[in-house]
Amino acid sequence: MPEDLRLYAIGDIHGRLDLLEALHDRIREDAAGRQARRRQLVYLGDYVDRGLASRQVVDTLIAQPLEGFEAVHLLGNHEFFLRRFLSQPGSGDIWLMNGGETTLQSYGIEPWDDPPGGSERLPWLSSRFEAALPESHRRFFDGLALTHEAGDYLFVHAGVRPGVPLDRQVAEDLIWIREPFLRSQEEFGKLVVHGHTPDVGPVQRGNRICVDTGACYGGKLTALVLQGDEQSFLQA
Repeated sequence: MPEDLRLYAIGDIHGRLDLLEALHDRIREDAAGRQARRRQLVYLGDYVDRGLASRQVVDTLIAQPLEGFEAVHLLGNHEFFLRRFLSQPGSGDIWLMNGGETTLQSYGIEPWDDPPGGSERLPWLSSRFEAALPESHRRFFDGLALTHEAGDYLFVHAGVRPGVPLDRQVAEDLIWIREPFLRSQEEFGKLVVHGHTPDVGPVQRGNRICVDTGACYGGKLTALVLQGDEQSFLQA
């Protein structure tokens, strides 16, 4: 990493506003004691679902960014679910089964509160969600990036496809892949920093670092800290 850039890569938040606010506090404290011309936050996706405060997490990221930090927001598979539900309501059942119910509730929509039955149910929920979604939130979800690069690091939500050059990776792998990425020992050209696959702590391998530590399952929210040759972690 460039010596003048201090970067914090934050793993999957999943509606845990309490942990996000606590981790932001830790990042502020850490950055205040370090010399760096630039400070950057890279959020690795999955801001919504499962936790109870998805809307509030997005509100915080939009309206209360950390002062003095550049922010990069990546697309996670759960934001993919959300966006697809708005454009293709028939896809909604798989989203609801993977935590989308709590996201709808955070926007004031009860998925099981007297919706129409049969084929009308999902279009009805989708139209209610679209009406409840602030325009700033829609722009946020539509503007999420697939990748970010800094120094010798590549930041993605899920990982990359082994054997495929980085400039030829496809969106489906970047936001969904687990195997064969997780067991690969291939040098990818950059050290890949990702979330998506939760573990009890950060996972460091020679070719990748995972910072999804299961915030929505009672675990911690983790940030990887990078500057120069430093690699360290902050947690809340």
